[in-house]
Amino acid sequence: MKSVLFVGAGRHQRRAIARVRELGARVVAVDRNPEAPGLAGADVAEMADILDLDAVAAAGERHGVAGVMTVASDRAVPVVAAVAERLGLPGIGSDTAHAMVHKVAMRRRLAEHGVPQPQFAAARTLHEARAAARTTGYPAVLKPADSAGQRGIFLVRSEGDLDAHLHAALAASPTEEAILETFHEGLEVNTLLVLRDGDARVVTASDRLRADGIGFGVALAHLYPSTVFGDVLAEVERVATAAVHALGMQNGIAYPQLLVSDSAVRVVEVAARIPGGQMVEVPRFGVGVDLVAIALRQAFGEEVSDELVLPRVQQPLAIRFLTAEPGPLPAGKVLSVGTLAKVLAFPGVVQADTYIAVGETIRPVQVDGDRRGYVIAFGETNLEALERAEAAARLLDVEVSR
Repeated sequence: MKSVLFVGAGRHQRRAIARVRELGARVVAVDRNPEAPGLAGADVAEMADILDLDAVAAAGERHGVAGVMTVASDRAVPVVAAVAERLGLPGIGSDTAHAMVHKVAMRRRLAEHGVPQPQFAAARTLHEARAAARTTGYPAVLKPADSAGQRGIFLVRSEGDLDAHLHAALAASPTEEAILETFHEGLEVNTLLVLRDGDARVVTASDRLRADGIGFGVALAHLYPSTVFGDVLAEVERVATAAVHALGMQNGIAYPQLLVSDSAVRVVEVAARIPGGQMVEVPRFGVGVDLVAIALRQAFGEEVSDELVLPRVQQPLAIRFLTAEPGPLPAGKVLSVGTLAKVLAFPGVVQADTYIAVGETIRPVQVDGDRRGYVIAFGETNLEALERAEAAARLLDVEVSR
C-alpha cells in the first residue's frame, strides 16, 4: 500500500482524507492543530506547522511516502511543491506554485502572456497604494498579495477608502504586500481543469454567486452548470486554459476564477489545488468526475486516463452556504442548533452539513469563515436546484441571543 503525505487536516481536508483512504492509500496527515478534524481520519497523524518545510518533509521521509498533496489550502501549495522536490516526488514545481499563490507574481506572469485580466499594481506603503490607484482607477479591489479565505479584501471607491483599509490588507499578507485591481461588474465563473502533461481539460464551469457589502468577495452559492453558454462559455474555457498555461502548470488540478462582463472575460485568480468551499462536489455530482482520485494518482505520478476525466453524467445542482445576512442564519450568540433532518428531507437535497457551536457568535458575512455549513440540491435545471437549496437552508433551526 502506497503512502501519501497530506498537508493540512482541517475541516476542508477531512472529507478528502477519508476519500483517499477509500481509494486504498495510506494517509500521513500533517497539521499543527492536534484537534484538526482530518487527523482522526488519517492512518498517521503528525503534528507540525504546515508552513514548516523541514518538519513536513521530515514527516514524509520518515514514513516513506510515495506522494504529497493538499486540498483547499493555498498556503500549503508551495510547501507541497517544495517537499515533492526535496523528496524526488511528482509535483507542480516551486516556481509554478509561487506564481499560483502570490497574486502580484500571478498578475505579472499573466500580463507577460497577454491573458486578459484587470489592471493592477502592487503596494507596500500608502504612497505606493495611492500611486497604484492612478493605474487601476476607482472602484478597485484591494487585497493582500498572498493571503486566502477572503481575508483583508476590500472594495475601495475612493482615496479615503484606500487609506482606511490599506493597513488591514497589508496585515493579512505574510510578506506585507498588497495589490490593487480595477473592479469590474460581472458574473463570476469558477472553472475546474485537469492538466495532464500540459494538456488542459475544462471539467466544469459554474457560477459563483457572491455577497455584497463588506463580504463582497465571499461565495454564498455555487450554481452548475454556469448560466453562460455558447461563444461566452467558449471564451471562458479559452481564457481559463490560457491562464494555467501562462502560469507554467503541466500536471494537476487548476481552479481559475473568471469574471464575465459585457466587454470581456477576465481572470480573477487561479489556484493550483482542489478548492475548498465544497467546490469538489461540483464535478463529483455534476459530471461524475472524482478530482480527489485524479489528484491522488497525479501525486503518485500515475497515469490519469480519459475515463477518469471525461463527464459521465450531466446533473444541474446548487450549493447554498449557511450564513447570516445575506443568508438564512440569524446573527448573534448561538443558544441552540437543531438537527439537519428537515434540511436533508427536503426534495432534491443530496448533502448538507453544519459546523455551528453553541456559545459562538454568528455574524454577517465578511470572510469565508463566516460560512457555517452548506446544502447541496439537485434540480431539473440549475435554477430549480438553487431554489431547493435555498428553501432547505431556511429549515435549519438556530436560536441566538442578539
